[in-house]
Amino acid sequence: MIIIPALDIKGGKCVRLSRGRADTETVYESDPLKVAADWQKKGAKRLHLIDLDGAFAGEPVNRALVTDICRELSIPVQIGGGIRTFETAAAYVEAGADRIIIGTAAVEDPVLFAEICTRLPDKIGVSLDTEHGRIRTRGWVGDSGLTIAAVMPRLYAQGASFIVHTDISRDGMRSGPNVKMLKQIAWSSLVPVIASGGVSDLDDIKKLHKVSLKSKLEAVISGRALYEGSLDFEEANAWLAEQDG
Repeated sequence: MIIIPALDIKGGKCVRLSRGRADTETVYESDPLKVAADWQKKGAKRLHLIDLDGAFAGEPVNRALVTDICRELSIPVQIGGGIRTFETAAAYVEAGADRIIIGTAAVEDPVLFAEICTRLPDKIGVSLDTEHGRIRTRGWVGDSGLTIAAVMPRLYAQGASFIVHTDISRDGMRSGPNVKMLKQIAWSSLVPVIASGGVSDLDDIKKLHKVSLKSKLEAVISGRALYEGSLDFEEANAWLAEQDG
């Protein structure tokens, strides 16, 4: 299991939201490219990059900045936010993105999602963001009315290569991950699972690592806890290396 730093871009800056709400924005850095390079220097094995403006707008807004980050880094970058056409997904892959994360289109447009997975094999993951057990879409302001269990068989069949699950009620709150739900998802999943939302400190990493030993949980995304220092990135990576060693 690895820890993936989150870099969320809004208005050209590195920010974090609480529970995905646009009115809870905290700006951490005005230069996302510098932040991305810093995470690489600190030993990140992968970067989780989200165009928040794109997620709300339904189309890429910070495409040029995202492209610059992909081309600057040597570590893999996974990208999400406003990717709702094949052309957008393909453009990000061409720009150097290692993996593409699709949320709204995967849930609302099965035909399009199947096409993207077919034309970009092994590159496409799904962001399944839930609140009270139901999947939210369109930058978390839309209620699909669906559960993860209802959509997973189709997503597997269409070629989803990994799943990112976010518990919206815990995202940016540092209240601890929803371990019970993650167990259910990761134990039953046919593809790798990445957890997001609620991680606060090293104890949370230890809890999730335990889940990863007997499931498909491969990584944990962290944002606010890393930026505000309650989770020390180097310390957590050292602990995980000890477990692997």
